[in-house]
Amino acid sequence: MEPSYLKLHSEGELTIRAAKAVSLMGSCHICPRACGANRLKGETGFCGTGRKAKVASYNAHFGEESPLVGRHGSGTIFLSSCNLLCSFCQNYDISHLAEGVEVEPKQMASMMLHLAENDCHNINFVTPTHVVPQIIEALILAVEQGLKVPLVYNSSGYDRKETLELLDGIFDIYMPDFKFWDGKWADRFCRAPDYREVATEAIREMHRQVGDLVIDDDGVAIKGLLVRHLVMPNRVAGTEEIMEFFADNISANTYMNVMDQYRPCGTAHQDEFINRRLIGREYRDAVNAAKNAGLTRLDSRERIPVIL
Repeated sequence: MEPSYLKLHSEGELTIRAAKAVSLMGSCHICPRACGANRLKGETGFCGTGRKAKVASYNAHFGEESPLVGRHGSGTIFLSSCNLLCSFCQNYDISHLAEGVEVEPKQMASMMLHLAENDCHNINFVTPTHVVPQIIEALILAVEQGLKVPLVYNSSGYDRKETLELLDGIFDIYMPDFKFWDGKWADRFCRAPDYREVATEAIREMHRQVGDLVIDDDGVAIKGLLVRHLVMPNRVAGTEEIMEFFADNISANTYMNVMDQYRPCGTAHQDEFINRRLIGREYRDAVNAAKNAGLTRLDSRERIPVIL
């Protein structure tokens, strides 16, 4: 199964999409923040990124979900900065402090080709929301040099539907987080009280484009939606409501990774609600919430954290 972006490129559509996406940076409304920065002239908005994308690292990653990793790893490109900026981010140096270097499209294309040449099953863009135009520009160059592996859109879920529509047929795999159900907590930890409304609309659009996750005979994802949900202390994430939303409104066949690895990072130590790790009961309750909602495709690497 060839990546869908090859057809778009042969029709000249990738070039059209790139131009449309770049134009959004003139008064930036690529993401739901719609901060209005003129990134084409080097201004930086909420995400702290101007005209050029910044990359913190790229490598074959074996710590992702099993359908992405396969035998040879997921070819991850860790993009610097972020449009959500969670206070507890486990990649705080990359997201908040913007650790990384600015790259031209040809450099990003070279990274993609290098990962593909090393047999990575996909190219996995981590935190891509704020640099969609730069990714499409780089993809055009990579395709012209032979890129043929699926692309993964690995985001916080805080994505603008209109921007995602520009990606229809470009990304074969969407892997969003769904972080919070209650706007009170999303505001407290991310300054995004509209997170639920934005994420539900974005994920509906992602699913419309790619459907449920399709896995080949080797256990490797080739197309579809894969969702991550980070279980948090004191039930602040709203896990039960989130699982019910997916089962009832997206698909009971949604591939879901209920994650147990929360730990206080960034400034989380300063907040009484999230300044500790999970206890075993909290994680078990979250997994049971997914099962009770009717979700059956849970990532197989279920682990029970140590009880404090």
